[in-house]
Amino acid sequence: MNYQDTTEWMFNQLPMYQLQGASAYKEDLTNIKLLAAHLGNPQSELQCIHVAGTNGKGSTSHMLSSVLQEAGYKVGLYTSPHLKDFRERIKIDGKEISEDFVCEFIAKHKSFFEANDMSFFEMSVGLAFDYFAAEKVDIAIIEVGLGGRLDATNIITPLVSVITNIGLDHTQFLGNTLEAIAGEKAGIIKPNIPVVIGEYTEETKPVFLAKAEENEAPISFASDLIGEIYLSDLLGDYQFHNKKTVQQTISILNNQTDFKISTEQLKEGLLHVVKNTGLQGRWQQLGENPKIICDTAHNKHGLEVVMNQLQKEEFEQLHIVLGVVNDKDLDSILPLFPKNAHYYFCSPNSSRGLPAEILKNAAEKFSLNGEKYDSVEIAFAEAKKNASEKDFIYVGGSTFVVAELPLN
Repeated sequence: MNYQDTTEWMFNQLPMYQLQGASAYKEDLTNIKLLAAHLGNPQSELQCIHVAGTNGKGSTSHMLSSVLQEAGYKVGLYTSPHLKDFRERIKIDGKEISEDFVCEFIAKHKSFFEANDMSFFEMSVGLAFDYFAAEKVDIAIIEVGLGGRLDATNIITPLVSVITNIGLDHTQFLGNTLEAIAGEKAGIIKPNIPVVIGEYTEETKPVFLAKAEENEAPISFASDLIGEIYLSDLLGDYQFHNKKTVQQTISILNNQTDFKISTEQLKEGLLHVVKNTGLQGRWQQLGENPKIICDTAHNKHGLEVVMNQLQKEEFEQLHIVLGVVNDKDLDSILPLFPKNAHYYFCSPNSSRGLPAEILKNAAEKFSLNGEKYDSVEIAFAEAKKNASEKDFIYVGGSTFVVAELPLN
């Protein structure tokens, strides 16, 4: 199979959360342990940082990679989901895994995947571990897919565990309270391995402290420890806490491992995240006059910060291109959006996309008014056509919506 055939087989034959949602969620780590053993346990050869959290784990992972790259290390980076191409998930020093490696890996192990009902995510994690071990990276940044305790990435023993924050998302899997979700994320805390907490609340802090104590894991709360925050090319307001988290994690690497990163390398890494790693979709500017911003924020916790930042912008008219997936709690996110905008409702091109008509009808209950469009592309084109030079266009609501934009 060529690369397109290979990725289509991965996407279509086996459960993939990005496309199918709940049916792709697995309840234990049996499968990934079986796969890791089949591959010769490549994860045991890796030095890792493990990153979990409701929001910010992608940005934090990319920042960490950028900083370590600036320090001269060969850095593996595993994140999800991808925007345009599967290979975005697996990078070394910002360069995507080759199509050939993906094809050869799947071809070599396809019969094993089929015989053992491996999920898309399990295959992807196995591929990342295998690739990073084969390429002998100095360190790998591994982002959790969903939750923590039962996530397929949770078979590593990292140098540092990182939990960015806790918000209500994926409640059908992780629980419908902050304490319950914190318990799932805290499942990445390992015996005697330091853990960095980015943000905490009065509900989540005791959960983290108890889990850390149970594992005799040194715990630090970045929001309490980091005073001076360095600049970054990632401009979203929500990066405030992510930068603190990264700075504290680097401090632990410096003090408790053989990795050495200077203050200058830390600063340079934070300033060049996009160039070093290729990260996209985080308060990303796509145009000016009118100013066009897209962002992948998609739950209440993330959208609150983004909508606050939006209100600080100066414009004559606000245009919002909005689409979501069908498992979103609309009653929690729609009240966050400004009423003084013209909306372009659309559905992302995914089996999980919520029909634009349903979104429009739900939005009208919150006095968010506009028209529905047959695709993200048409909605975006219409917004650009209607906007004057002093207007502002925001595109978001879902990673899938941002994925359909011309980002480069």
